[in-house]
Amino acid sequence: MRVLGIDPGLTRCGVGVVDGTVGRALTMVHVGVCRTPPDLDIARRLHQLEQQIEVSVLEHRPDVVAVERVFSQHNVRTVMGTAQASGVAMVVAARHGIPVHLHTPSEVKAAVTGSGRADKAQVTQMVTRLLRLTSAPTPADAADALALAICHIWRGGAQTRLQAAVEAQSARTTGTVAR
Repeated sequence: MRVLGIDPGLTRCGVGVVDGTVGRALTMVHVGVCRTPPDLDIARRLHQLEQQIEVSVLEHRPDVVAVERVFSQHNVRTVMGTAQASGVAMVVAARHGIPVHLHTPSEVKAAVTGSGRADKAQVTQMVTRLLRLTSAPTPADAADALALAICHIWRGGAQTRLQAAVEAQSARTTGTVAR
């Protein structure tokens, strides 16, 4: 499975592509950061971000896109930019018919380090180890995007199967009741 991980941000949006399956070695395909100038109008920044993510999708052809779920922070302005960047990533994926899955920061940290309270340095260190990289990906946004992809490879398949089972059971129950 090829996963495009997106660590959304308006100024810096991390993108990381990882190939792998549960129980097999993971391979980093690409890592980078999409950047937009802070002095540019918000609409133009979102458009630039959309174009840069589009290039990653077209170039790497992911099977799924994993995006960090936006969580509440004290700085509403930062949350708004992050949410807007997240929405842009989801729209690009949807345009190409690619499924999107959201993962919380603590879920990603737990998947990669074993602790949902790990700091950025621990996440970066584990991403470097898991992908057998000779140097740590920088900046942290890039490492976080790779961590999102890893998290989805390890947890996303199970979540997808669980959701399918719940939906199948619901359909059976609904079908039984409707008779």
